[in-house]
Amino acid sequence: MPVTADSLLEASLSYGLNLLTAVLLLAFGIWGSSWVARMATQRLQRIDGLDATLVPMTGQLIRYALLAFTGVLVLAEFGVQTTSLIAVFGAAGLAIGLALQGTLQNVAAGIMLLVLRPFRSGHYIQAGDAAGTVQQIGLFLTTLRTPQSLIIAVPNSKIFSSTITNYSLMERRRIDTVVGISYDDDIDKALDILTYVAAAQPLLLADPPPRLIVKALGESSVDLEIRAWAKRTDFLEARSSLMRAIKYGLDKAGISIPYPHRQIVLSPQEANGAAGNDDRRPSAIIGG
Repeated sequence: MPVTADSLLEASLSYGLNLLTAVLLLAFGIWGSSWVARMATQRLQRIDGLDATLVPMTGQLIRYALLAFTGVLVLAEFGVQTTSLIAVFGAAGLAIGLALQGTLQNVAAGIMLLVLRPFRSGHYIQAGDAAGTVQQIGLFLTTLRTPQSLIIAVPNSKIFSSTITNYSLMERRRIDTVVGISYDDDIDKALDILTYVAAAQPLLLADPPPRLIVKALGESSVDLEIRAWAKRTDFLEARSSLMRAIKYGLDKAGISIPYPHRQIVLSPQEANGAAGNDDRRPSAIIGG
């Protein structure tokens, strides 16, 4: 079929319209997916009882699904068959999956974290070397805020493969405080003082009551341990107040808190050799 000016003009107009439609679809899809995801996130945030950790990931899933649908519509404008497109996407997905195994692991780990829910938004957790208050669980990263107001972005797979300690799940926490006293001090007297000190702390719970035990006979001290309970929100202040009161109470009763020390004993030959050295050099050191 001969190519004429009219056929070229018609083909150019047809291709130009398809290109313009595709560009408009792409622009509208990008804008619309962000808008729909934002509206869905706002609606989900208003639902009472919905876990806050589900909100950001749901919004991201909606956005990416709409972007994928937009891509299909754009390609359809250029005559690409959707049936063959699905097969192409399947093959491409397999290739991409093999190339991005680490990234897909983060997505899978993020989904498992939302399903198993070992923590929620607002909980203070420790997973491996990372610790902080959970801000959100995304498709790839979990965002934590440290007590120093630093933001840590941790890959989901790293959190999911680590031992997760959740400090916010229970309403109360136990404070374990070890106090060493001298071997010359009266153990029963020290236990009575520590019992009185623990009972006088307003931030410690009376039920269950504080418990005191002789934990160990150390190298330089008899180790006593106080096990007391406090509300989770009062834990740090209660522990600090308890340790301060323990120090003051034992000092007032004349009970010492020893520290490790070392004594170096010289043999007679070493002592004679040390005596012949310059007097300005110490021959023995006693201290800790």
